[in-house]
Amino acid sequence: MSYIAMNRFKIRPGRTADFEDIWKSRESKLKELKGFREFRLLKGPETEGHTLYSSHVLWDSREDFEAWTKSQQFRDSHRNAGKREGESPIMGHPQFEGFETVLHEA
Repeated sequence: MSYIAMNRFKIRPGRTADFEDIWKSRESKLKELKGFREFRLLKGPETEGHTLYSSHVLWDSREDFEAWTKSQQFRDSHRNAGKREGESPIMGHPQFEGFETVLHEA
């Protein structure tokens, strides 16, 4: 059916605009890959300690997602991860979650 790959990010207070700018200015190559359907960056609740974000990528299959993680496009898009000037807006490492679709209603 489909596969959803998500990463959760905890963003430092006052740094949400910086985090969003990183995503807006990135060079995405997802559309070049077999099985890619859609990308979304989701903003969640704000707490005293952080704001929660999630990247949400819809793939045709888990195999298509796994092929992405082994591709040159993946290596290119992640080569500067964690190498931003100054303190990163991200607290710690993102938390990955992968889901296979078992039911879909449109």
